[in-house]
Amino acid sequence: MRRTKAFPIVISGPSGAGKTTLVRALVRGVPMLRRSVSVTTRRPRKGEVDGDAYFFVDAREFERLKTHDLVEWAEVHGHLYGTPRDFVETTLSKGLDVVLSIDVNGGRQVKKCFPGAVMVFILPPSFEVLEQRIRRRAADLAKDIKKRLEDARGELRALPEYEYVVVNEDLREAVGALRAIVESERSRRKRYSKDYFNGFK
Repeated sequence: MRRTKAFPIVISGPSGAGKTTLVRALVRGVPMLRRSVSVTTRRPRKGEVDGDAYFFVDAREFERLKTHDLVEWAEVHGHLYGTPRDFVETTLSKGLDVVLSIDVNGGRQVKKCFPGAVMVFILPPSFEVLEQRIRRRAADLAKDIKKRLEDARGELRALPEYEYVVVNEDLREAVGALRAIVESERSRRKRYSKDYFNGFK
């Protein structure tokens, strides 16, 4: 039984930090947790299914959605990404926490809309490891690799805006750290309704 108010969990970090893998493992292992599915103008990568990894739309449809229907949106690596507002609000109303894997600009917008959102930044063990991970992605061209590395340095400057940092060196340990963050945040006094504590007087 859920006794505390549900909240969004923002997961950010540079491309190659392992955000997608961590979020999927977290959602599989923690009850009452739902992964947000973003809308994007990016073309599907091999194996990606519409509605699972992302909702894939064209630029015209994205422009229509961002007027009123997105909590946040941003341009990342030349493509547009956004979070459907209705999905987040409906999921929270059901008592399920929502995990959003988004860039730092999107994270700022979510925090503005939902002040109770929890901000978590994912780091690789080192910048050298990050570069190796990015270069291993066959889909990335040389110019894309350079841009991703430049963007990563820019995103790292947003670290002071985040409450938690998880270093993704060992997958199991990183998932465990994320799970501990979620469980700790669910126990915060501020997430309980005042009426709940009145019953103990």
